[in-house]
Amino acid sequence: MIQFYHVSKSYDRRQQAVSDVSFRIAKGEFVYLTGPSGAGKSTLLKLILCAELPDDGQILIAGRNIARLRQRDIPHLRRQTGVVFQDYKLIERKTVFENVALSLRILGTPDDIVRKKTAHTLKSVGIYAKKDNYPLQLSGGEQQRAAIARALVKGPLILLADEPTGNLDYESAADIMSLIKEIHSQGTTVILATHDPELIKRMPRRVLHIEGGKVAS
Repeated sequence: MIQFYHVSKSYDRRQQAVSDVSFRIAKGEFVYLTGPSGAGKSTLLKLILCAELPDDGQILIAGRNIARLRQRDIPHLRRQTGVVFQDYKLIERKTVFENVALSLRILGTPDDIVRKKTAHTLKSVGIYAKKDNYPLQLSGGEQQRAAIARALVKGPLILLADEPTGNLDYESAADIMSLIKEIHSQGTTVILATHDPELIKRMPRRVLHIEGGKVAS
């Protein structure tokens, strides 16, 4: 599903964000990405999302070399990937339903399908009852469920979760991890960046540790 071959990426001539990284993540796998702040975790996620391109090496996503993609083909590849952030990134002036539906509307999806898919996804993450609320009317855990629904509504093959429990209390974090576990059980490839060793202990999976721009699996 995801293959990195000797990938390097630099934003600064003096230091590489990612240096000579190689790894493979199989279809349907659940992988933790760990490491200290500034180690290169966010850069790896951006590379997988095609928000950045490598300076050296090759990246294959679902068998496609992203360096060879035409610019107009990148949005199509991104539609196969859902992203969940630590700080939710919901639009405050839009309701939960509108936030989740937005990505489908951007794709030009017909209104009846938007309504059906959005409702179904909100029900699947247990937050349909809050569909008419605005983000600031929700708890942190509810906002993260809304953010996960937004990531899932497109039916992605890959889910990237960047510190998805970082702003949550223990109980809410456990609920979100149970939800992500359920999503993974349905065949979605999950890559979850975290610096919380307790989270990994509670739900052990393969770990890719990155430090100084290099990965050790």
